[in-house]
Amino acid sequence: MQTLDADSFPPRDRPASLRDAPWLVMKFGGTSVSTAQNWGIIRDLLLERVAAGYRPLVVHSALAGVSNRIQDALAAAAGSPADAQIAAIRKTHLDLAARLGLDGPALVGGHLQELEQLLAGIHLMREVTPRAHARAMAMGELMATTLGAAWLNARGLGTSWLDARQALRSIDVPNTSERTRYVNASCDFEADRSVQEHCATLEGVVLTQGFIASNARGETVILGRGGSDTSGAYFAAKLQAAGLEIWTDVPGMFSANPRTVQGARLLRVLSYAEAQEIASTGGSVLHPRCLAPVRRHGIPLRVKDTTAPGLPGTLVTTDPGSDAPRVKAISARTRVTLVSMETLGMWQAVGFLADAFRCFSDLGLSIDLVSTSESNVTVTLDPGANAIDGAVLGSLREALERLCRVQIIENVEVVSMVGQKIRSVLHEIGPAFDVFEELPIHLVSQAASDLNLSLVVEEGQSRRIIQALHGLLVRPARQDAVFGPTWEELHQAVPAPVATVEPWWVRRRDELIALARQHSSAYVYDLASVRAAAARMRGVAGVDRVLFAMKANSNPEVLRTVYEAGLGFECVSPGEIARVLELFPDLDRDRILFTPNFAPRAEYEHALGQGVWLTLDNIFPLREWPTLFAGREIFLRVDTGHGHGHHEKVRTAGVHAKFGIPMFELAEARERVERAGARVVGLHAHTGSGILETDTWQRVARVLAEVAAGFPHLRVLDLGGGFGVPEKRDGKSLDLEALGRSLAEVRRAWPAWQIWLEPGRYLIAEAGVLVTTVTQTKGKGDVQYVGVSTGMNSLIRPALYGAYHEIANLTRWGEQATDLVNVVGPICESGDRLGTDRWLPACREGDVLAIANAGAYGYAMSSRYNLREPARELAL
Repeated sequence: MQTLDADSFPPRDRPASLRDAPWLVMKFGGTSVSTAQNWGIIRDLLLERVAAGYRPLVVHSALAGVSNRIQDALAAAAGSPADAQIAAIRKTHLDLAARLGLDGPALVGGHLQELEQLLAGIHLMREVTPRAHARAMAMGELMATTLGAAWLNARGLGTSWLDARQALRSIDVPNTSERTRYVNASCDFEADRSVQEHCATLEGVVLTQGFIASNARGETVILGRGGSDTSGAYFAAKLQAAGLEIWTDVPGMFSANPRTVQGARLLRVLSYAEAQEIASTGGSVLHPRCLAPVRRHGIPLRVKDTTAPGLPGTLVTTDPGSDAPRVKAISARTRVTLVSMETLGMWQAVGFLADAFRCFSDLGLSIDLVSTSESNVTVTLDPGANAIDGAVLGSLREALERLCRVQIIENVEVVSMVGQKIRSVLHEIGPAFDVFEELPIHLVSQAASDLNLSLVVEEGQSRRIIQALHGLLVRPARQDAVFGPTWEELHQAVPAPVATVEPWWVRRRDELIALARQHSSAYVYDLASVRAAAARMRGVAGVDRVLFAMKANSNPEVLRTVYEAGLGFECVSPGEIARVLELFPDLDRDRILFTPNFAPRAEYEHALGQGVWLTLDNIFPLREWPTLFAGREIFLRVDTGHGHGHHEKVRTAGVHAKFGIPMFELAEARERVERAGARVVGLHAHTGSGILETDTWQRVARVLAEVAAGFPHLRVLDLGGGFGVPEKRDGKSLDLEALGRSLAEVRRAWPAWQIWLEPGRYLIAEAGVLVTTVTQTKGKGDVQYVGVSTGMNSLIRPALYGAYHEIANLTRWGEQATDLVNVVGPICESGDRLGTDRWLPACREGDVLAIANAGAYGYAMSSRYNLREPARELAL
């Protein structure tokens, strides 16, 4: 058993009976309860808390991914049976039960049967009512906690299972819709003698569900996505607990999202008010509603990491740690809706705001940010607090248009700076506004509490802005009461999981060192890795053709390897077509797909003359050059309306992406195809890059299938690419077996159509490394730099996308990583960073570094900026 760490709640004199001990509520998230290994950690933590004189009440979520699957099942059941989703949910629970040594069918079979019956009823009625939605979503927590309680009892830790619906009752909130009352319910958080007495009758540790409650009629309601944190806080308040621990998959709250902002720092301590602001403005670690109950009763809250319980975490109390004026955190919210109301009639008009805001309250909509002027009022609607859909927005527009002109902009983003006495640091924030020089700002809002300053910007801009603002505004002192270690420093202290497969560049490091000695810097490709990736992709079930998106890497040796593996080529320029035909003059033109974007007419003529497949991603060619396509078979690229991916600049669908024919223009596209005498034989969509969710491509297929009825000659659904690769060796990988199962469902639904895929980065990223040589080192106080022989002229992805590439010192491979450094190049730009806050052994001039996952969009995007030659390409 682990020793109780110093950052947990302090030990107490152990009472004679566990029933006499003060309650300590411990909430565990879905990731924390989804593996047998984590359940071993949870058991040790519970034993520690008991030994320290506390009585634990465990609140936990559904297993990771299950709530999303139930949501998908509800969506599917309204149109067709949800058999596939039910099967996946069943497998997730039975697999965990087997790993825990439990009889899964006996424990969760009844809940699974109830869920199936609910979905069957929804399919029969063709409608998902709010009541049915809540009942179905609750099943995830009920099944997961049943397994958890059974395992703890089987391991000798006496545990009582409590149905949370017996303890938590929702309250009626005025002006809320029926849907909100069922799927985003609220409960009171007063101390509750009846709950205390009931829990006192239970034996041992008590284990219950997050996310669920009941209403006055005894019906199941849910607290909204992320509501398990709120459940934990409700129980802590009702039981007057000594503390609340939120156990999750990160070691606390940070100054920014550490997965997107390098150098984000742990926040050691926060006040309730600060934590509330961070949670409400996009910090995803805590649910915003969980702070009010513990704040009301002065209950300390601590955020901890289940997989690394020894890390310090974040403590939230009345004490902010420091009341000095400073920005403590920068966060973002996405998919926010902005409503602008404009009329000269509001100037000094009595009651205008009351009438306008009543339009929102009548629809059960909660307003977040507000900005006013003499003739305009602009507000935002947070999707986390509102059930917003097209029908609701239509009703809102109709009501407001009786009062004023209305503009509704969906999917804007809110960037918020949170800290103490924000007004006092405006002079420091001022220079940071250079970040917004080229970006429209829809709204600026400074909180009356003086705790945050928020700005509403266009979709896809928040990540870039946060990265820039964090570097300018978060500058902790060496010994800081508030700011702790960086994410990288914390994880350096924890042994990294051992990679199951050693990267090829480790096995061949002697060759790579020799090449770097010869060339100073070079891209090196391992062709065996390319062949293996191509074989994996060709083995995906349900796929008829795989085309390599060669913009990722057009190296001749790589292209030969892809060609020999039997793949085709997706080209985006005449130059790429020429490269393929130069290398493979006898290639069947059927294996080439040309997908130009805003290209001149001559490029379309050239492609048609070469006899390759041609994709149109705009109506303009059909409207202006219809004779080009007479008698031709073509593809149309469709904008599905929603982009995906690891960065806004690689999301290639939605109104802010330039690609594809929008859905509302497809009817015109069909008419113009017919007039031109062409035939659409393929529909194509590509939504982004770096995607790891395997159901993404099935969703794309379903969108294409919905619009396919107007194209009687259709033979192909090209679902595009965007297949993600893990940024780190211990990161999540794309599950190709799950992808195959998902695409097999598409084949069964639409057997007449072929399925094509277009991987690019997936085939080549891991096969390439950039080797470069250390030139100089430098120290500036706490910040250390390692300079290397090439920079953003060779690899621009870190500067352009904020992309992460693992960096290793091959010369000193196996030595302890002791230095936290920034790896920079020789280019005269402040953005010339290849890696920020990386742990490396002490580097010396001449050491060879390997920058991993550099095979895609590396050399292909290189330049001769500063008249420096980029790294050359070599193939092993």
